[in-house]
Amino acid sequence: MFRRKAYDKLLEWKRISNGKTAMLIEGARRVGKSTIVEEFARKEYQSYVLVDFTRVTDEFKQMLLDMRNDLDGFFLYLSATFGVTLIPHESVIIFDEVQLFPPAREFIKHLVADGRFDYIETGSLISINANVKNILIPSEEESMSMTPLDFEEFLWAMGEDALAQMIRHSFDTKSALPNSLHRKAERLWREYMIVGGMPQSVVAYVPSRDMVAADRAKRMVLKIYREDIEKYGGLASKRIRAIFDAIPGQLSKHEKRLVYTQVERGSRSRDFMTAFTWMREAATVNLCVLAEDPSLGLALSADNATLKCYMADTGLLSTMSFSANGTAMPEVYRQVLLGADGVNEGMLAENAVAQQLAANGHDLYFYAKSSNNRDERMEIDFLIIRPYPDAAMKPRVSPIEVKAGKRYTTVSLDKFAKRFPGRTGEEYVLHPRPMRNEGNRRFLPLYMSFCL
Repeated sequence: MFRRKAYDKLLEWKRISNGKTAMLIEGARRVGKSTIVEEFARKEYQSYVLVDFTRVTDEFKQMLLDMRNDLDGFFLYLSATFGVTLIPHESVIIFDEVQLFPPAREFIKHLVADGRFDYIETGSLISINANVKNILIPSEEESMSMTPLDFEEFLWAMGEDALAQMIRHSFDTKSALPNSLHRKAERLWREYMIVGGMPQSVVAYVPSRDMVAADRAKRMVLKIYREDIEKYGGLASKRIRAIFDAIPGQLSKHEKRLVYTQVERGSRSRDFMTAFTWMREAATVNLCVLAEDPSLGLALSADNATLKCYMADTGLLSTMSFSANGTAMPEVYRQVLLGADGVNEGMLAENAVAQQLAANGHDLYFYAKSSNNRDERMEIDFLIIRPYPDAAMKPRVSPIEVKAGKRYTTVSLDKFAKRFPGRTGEEYVLHPRPMRNEGNRRFLPLYMSFCL
C-alpha cells in the first residue's frame, strides 16, 4: 500500500465532518480509490463494512431498497451478511462503485442523518453522472477527486521520502539542491515520466525497477479505458476514441493545441463538445483551455473551443507513444532515461507538469497570442493563480513555461510580463537544470513542479 495524499484528505474530512457528511471519492478507473478507502477504514476505525456493488447480489440490492425505512434492521442485515460488528461512532460503511446502484447514493441522506456511523463512497465520475437522473443527490455528501500518483507520491513509493522533503525545502527556501541530489531527482523524474502514476504500473516497477512489467500494466489500463469509451461513450464514442488516440500525435507537435481537422476531416470544435464533456468526467485526460484575457478569474475569458489535451497520466502517454503494441522495453525509453538528444521529450515533460498541476487542484489554462507582429506573438504553456510575495501575498497570475532541453529562450515570458505587468506574479521556468532565481522569475527543475 503506497502512501497517498488522499489519505490525509480523508483524515481531515473525518476530523472536521464528525459524522455530519459522507465522502464521495471520484476519479478515473484504476487510480486506487477502493484501495485507499479500505486502507483508511482498516486503520482509522474499529470495524468497517465494504459493500462492493460490482459483487453484491440482486437480493442484497433489493434488501437495501426494502429496509430504507428500517435502519436498525438494515444495520443488523449488514452485520450478519458481512460478519462484522458495527460500533456506533467507531465504524464506517463503504459503498464501493456506488454508481452501479444509484439508490444507495440517495440512501446516504438518511444514513448520515441517523448519525451512528461514517460513510464513504467511491465511483467513476462518468458512470456516476450517467446514473443520477432519477435520484436526489444528497446535500450531506462531500466529494474529492483522486488522481494518479504525482511525483512526490512516486518518490514516497520508491522509498525516497527524505528526497521529497529536500525538494520541498529547496522550493520553499529558494535554494538549489546539492548537485548529487539534483542528479538523483532528475533521474527519478525521468523514470516517473515513463512509469507514470497509475498504481498498477508503480507496483510492477518499484521492486526491481522492471520497466517491462510496468509497461504491461499500463497497456492493461489503456485497454480498460478504450473499453469504457465503447461501453459508456454512447453516440460520441467514435469521436472520443479518435481524440484519445490522437493525443500523442497532437502533443508531439510544436504547437500542442488540438487541431480538430486532424482528428476528423472537415470537423469543427462544436462537433467535439459532447466528447470533451465525457472525457472531463471520465478523468482520463487533463484539458488545458485558452484564457484569452489572463486575470484572477481565468475562467471568465476561457475559450473552451481552443484547448490542449493531455493524458491524465504521463506513463500512459509514454506507452501510447512508444510501446502500445510491444512487449520489450522500447529503445526510446532508454534514451529518455539517459537524457539523450533526438527524443521528443518535450511532450512528456509538458504532460507530466500538467499532471502535477492537476493533482494540486489547478484548473489548467494557457495563453496564446497570434499576430502578424512578431513582437506581440507569444504562447505560455500554463497559467495558475498563486500568492505573490511582492504584493503582500495577494493572488496574481503566474505564467509557467516548460523547457525539456537545456538550451532555450524565454521570449514569450518576457512579452507576457510586459503585456500584463499589473496582473503577473512570480514567473516560472521549469527546466532540466538546478534552481536559480532572477528577480521575479524562478527557474525550477522539472521535478519541482509538484510544489506549485
